[in-house]
Amino acid sequence: MITHPEIDIARLKNFMQYVPYDVTPGGLYTPATLYAGYSLLHPETFHDTYDQQVYRYFIETGKIANNPYEALARSLHDHFVTTALYELLGCYEPYKIVGVMGGSAMSRTDDAYRQIVMIAKQLTEDGSLMVNGGGPGAMEACCLGGRLAGRNEAEVADALQRLAAAPSPSDPGYIDCAFEVADIYPQNDYETLSIPTWFYGHEPTTPFATHIAKLFTNSVREDLLLTISFGGVIYTPGSAGTMQEIFQEAVQNHYLTYGIASPMVFVGKKFWTEDMPAFTMLHQLSASGRYRHLQLALTDDTAEAVSVIKDFQQSDEAHRMKDKFGIRLTMGLK
Repeated sequence: MITHPEIDIARLKNFMQYVPYDVTPGGLYTPATLYAGYSLLHPETFHDTYDQQVYRYFIETGKIANNPYEALARSLHDHFVTTALYELLGCYEPYKIVGVMGGSAMSRTDDAYRQIVMIAKQLTEDGSLMVNGGGPGAMEACCLGGRLAGRNEAEVADALQRLAAAPSPSDPGYIDCAFEVADIYPQNDYETLSIPTWFYGHEPTTPFATHIAKLFTNSVREDLLLTISFGGVIYTPGSAGTMQEIFQEAVQNHYLTYGIASPMVFVGKKFWTEDMPAFTMLHQLSASGRYRHLQLALTDDTAEAVSVIKDFQQSDEAHRMKDKFGIRLTMGLK
């Protein structure tokens, strides 16, 4: 029989004073709060940031908390962060919340990176809230697109050129380049939402997001990313994590878990039919009737990817979401 330790409330309150994170944060994180302690041109200070201090503590105390007080502290933290997240979502029509999934290894110089930037930019300018996992690669490209919303082609090209000086997180100046671009191109008119996790805390959180819901529990984070993307999910080349997200979303659509199904847009025909043929498999399963309610699209074209999402957002089905989810998004899904 498993015995559960008794929780001493006074001891719990005392414990929470000494963890290196705010157990009851009053809102979502920003790049400024997560990167507090970072000094430009001194990359070694990355390890002194608030974000990395929490990550080291997270590893030391176990990815699965090794005592009940730490487990409760993390749960409370994630509760308050998700509460703040739903307050943000309440400002948007559900069908305007669009997810972008893809690999963290994608280089800033890849064609796919620029393609994601342009997709996210156009959808953000159209009023969508772009949601992503908050890390490097495809996730960063999504946030950069939101950051550059309202900018012209020359400004987009300039931002990409500056970032090309440090294409991947292992390159010197990777974070400095991002802060430089963020400073040159501030964003006060549009928002983006990143949902990273300290489970993958070795990956730097993108400085381009305006709102960051960083969580301890990765399983909650993964489900949340897909659940709130009522306006559809755009899949770009990735690896095992992206594959997991594809089939997790397919299950939600198949069972109409939240009463609706939204588009699954695969960008990169060769990748999704040959290199990692997830689209081919889902298309066959959908055609055979084994998977239902799947709205699948496959394209190499940025404009077509944007068009699929916009067409859905203008559909009667999408507008029925307001009655179904409008109030619930302000208080969390139930």
